[in-house]
Amino acid sequence: MTRVLFVCTGNVHRSVLAERLLAARLPAGSAVRAESAGTLAHRRPGMESGTRAVLERLGGDGHGFSARPLTGRLVAEASLVLGLAREHREAAVRLAPAAMRRCFTLKEFVRLAAAAPGREEDRRGDRGGAPGADGGPGGRGVPWTVRLATVDGRHRIDTRAPAARGEGAGGAGPAAGSGTGGGFDRVVAAAASRRGSAGAVPEAEDDVADPWAKPHDVLYACAREIDQAVSRLALLLGGGREDGASA
Repeated sequence: MTRVLFVCTGNVHRSVLAERLLAARLPAGSAVRAESAGTLAHRRPGMESGTRAVLERLGGDGHGFSARPLTGRLVAEASLVLGLAREHREAAVRLAPAAMRRCFTLKEFVRLAAAAPGREEDRRGDRGGAPGADGGPGGRGVPWTVRLATVDGRHRIDTRAPAARGEGAGGAGPAAGSGTGGGFDRVVAAAASRRGSAGAVPEAEDDVADPWAKPHDVLYACAREIDQAVSRLALLLGGGREDGASA
């Protein structure tokens, strides 16, 4: 099981929406489990009514939710920690410094992971190069755990092993899927490495503004922004739809 932990302040709006919308955008049977917590949250059952309304309008499920505070253990046990703003990413790192390379903001991770270049051998394999005995392209022993594929002009990182993709020695299978494991770790590592070399962006580009105490239309706009990001995240994790948001 691959745990993706979303973090906001109160675990009331942003991280809740990210958790439940990612779950809705992933394919059935995905090995990814979306979770959430808040840096100033208190434990309480149930979802705030406005959050649930916009979530369900976008196709998410509001049942069974309970808010909870962010802890060092949650950060340490997560495969990927995604703050909804930089302050949340930094709070997670303070709680578990060893997890720093697995902590991003949601929009930062999507931006960096989607831009990470594929290996030249993998790109040749995607163009139909002959597989070797190990299932890698051209018999070079190149891992198949991370490949770039094109979906409607955008990129998805396919993290499945050959057998999971239906690509044994016999040829290519379907492109979509929900595998994780070593390939997922490579996606995260590639994004972390790119963070050090990518140019700085304005803070607003990597943060989702807090809709707390704002009108309902602001909360709905926030939900759509998050839905766009997690729909892309679902593709990067090996499945899902490009944009799950409805009108």
